[in-house]
Amino acid sequence: MTDHIMATYARLPVTFTEGKGAWLTDDKGDRYLDALSGIAVCGLGHSHPAVTEALCLQAGKLLHTSNLYSIGLQEKLADKLASLSGMDKLFFCNSGAEANEAAIKIARLHGHNRGFDSPKIIVMENSFHGRTLSTLSATGNPKVQEGFSPLVEGFIHVPYNNIEAIKEAAQKHSDIVAILVEPVQGESGVRVPEANYLNQLREICDQQQWFLMLDEVQTGIGRTGELFAYQHNKITPDVCTLAKGLGNGVPIGACMAKGIASTVLTAGTHGSTFGGNPLVCSTALAVIETMESESLPQRASELGNKITEAFRSTLSGNSHIVSIRNKGLMIGIELDSPCTELVLKAIENKLLINVAAGNTIRLLPPLIMNDEEATLMVKKVTSLIKAFTHE
Repeated sequence: MTDHIMATYARLPVTFTEGKGAWLTDDKGDRYLDALSGIAVCGLGHSHPAVTEALCLQAGKLLHTSNLYSIGLQEKLADKLASLSGMDKLFFCNSGAEANEAAIKIARLHGHNRGFDSPKIIVMENSFHGRTLSTLSATGNPKVQEGFSPLVEGFIHVPYNNIEAIKEAAQKHSDIVAILVEPVQGESGVRVPEANYLNQLREICDQQQWFLMLDEVQTGIGRTGELFAYQHNKITPDVCTLAKGLGNGVPIGACMAKGIASTVLTAGTHGSTFGGNPLVCSTALAVIETMESESLPQRASELGNKITEAFRSTLSGNSHIVSIRNKGLMIGIELDSPCTELVLKAIENKLLINVAAGNTIRLLPPLIMNDEEATLMVKKVTSLIKAFTHE
């Protein structure tokens, strides 16, 4: 391992060289079942033919021109996503953090336009929105913020899945302009709110004239069983951010906006050098078209529920299981003690998983995973948990 890469990751002792479907192959030729999808990125799995074809064709034509000029594929992708999402306009960037930065700038500029000197955004405890200074400040995790003060001001942190806390904040602060929230909290251990939580947030935002801004960087693009998680609730946000699964591994982010929110940013107020270039847009179009043609959001819903029930059956009676929860193919198995060591144990068993919040096994398998692979995943994870808990 080289000494010339900054030590920002505690990297695991494996190097992958190839991937196919739900499987990765390391530099020794060993195959691993991927139950993480690059942290909810490769929804179509690895080396999907539609993605490969789009990349190869576009790489032979044009990679980049700059947003100083019209980009036909970007316009086509914007039209497609607007049609599917019910949103009006999109800004393309390179990552989820950048998409959330755009959302924060929309809210702040809108607040200043309304006459607020210091507009505030309500955000949630235990949330994760990125590692840039403003998205880090919006994140509700003191551990990842440690050492980076002074943080960006203007965020009000309240408990997740708690409507009363939102109402209390509204009474205390007259300069709130938006709520930024994940439909499901991923980094804190797949925390799924009450079924009507987003609907109640939508109602409050309408009453208070706030923007409802949804961070769908992890939940978007079919992961939860709908193309966008808010579609479960039959609502439309004012702003919605995307990344991860949109490019299936190619770096692309998007900030979608509707109504007034879609008109806030104007020429010169925001930009991105690489955002929405021809290469990433051609790939994202292939991803979206495949999601539609293969009904993958529906597949995520059905397979996620099937996997979750299988875990509840195989782990029934294990006293160390606190909760097993899911929203589509976002699956969390919470234990009553820290279990980060299971990540390495899983690698030894040729399986890729993640542990979130220290004690929750987080599974984010590709949406194309077949039934046999899902059964194998359940078997491997169950064996790990039983060996760990001695039950």
